[in-house]
Amino acid sequence: MTLSLHIGNKNYSSWSMRPWVLLRQAGIEFHEHLVRFDSFEPDSHFKKTITAINPTGKVPLLTDDFMGGLVIWDTLAICEYLAEKYPEKHLWPADAAARARARSICAEMHAGFGALRQHFPMNIEANLPEIGQLVLRDHADVRRDVARIVDMWTALLKRSGGPMLFGQFSIADAFYAPLCMRLTTYGVPVPPDIAAYVQRVRELPGVAAWITDALAEHDFLPFEEPYRLHR
Repeated sequence: MTLSLHIGNKNYSSWSMRPWVLLRQAGIEFHEHLVRFDSFEPDSHFKKTITAINPTGKVPLLTDDFMGGLVIWDTLAICEYLAEKYPEKHLWPADAAARARARSICAEMHAGFGALRQHFPMNIEANLPEIGQLVLRDHADVRRDVARIVDMWTALLKRSGGPMLFGQFSIADAFYAPLCMRLTTYGVPVPPDIAAYVQRVRELPGVAAWITDALAEHDFLPFEEPYRLHR
């Protein structure tokens, strides 16, 4: 086994979730190294551990011993590398046009939806519909992000016929899996077909395994949850 993936807390780390789910769902063997989010200060154990491997001091990061200890620290770059390394896994859609659309929506997730990610941080353990209601009431930018996601997923599912965004599971579904967690945690109202897609994503073996691990952590980090004083 040559691949190693460094990640943060599974309850909170949405960026870590994406490549982990991709690897697990695709059946690609890898070593997992979870580094707890004790703090993001330069002298924290987390920052010291990750900075020793990755100069950005962030997770996830993938290393490949077969390639001389190659380190890849960007989520989208990790997914692209895996797609090239394991072409038989068909991690991108086979059709060129669908593949271009899949790359486009992954880039959109990578760089966009800032309001939603700010106000709905991933917290798989939590059930916070009351916070969801307040955020949606008070933040038009979050409502716009949700509307864009609903429109995007509706069009893609209609075009592909489902069950995933491009028919079969792909990098695109792994990229949006954390967003499915957010919609669930904050009780965001979505149309029935979108709610059904969210549930299908949650039931994927790779996603279900991540959720199980997240729920088992019981690691309340106040700096990750400024909206809650306790569990």
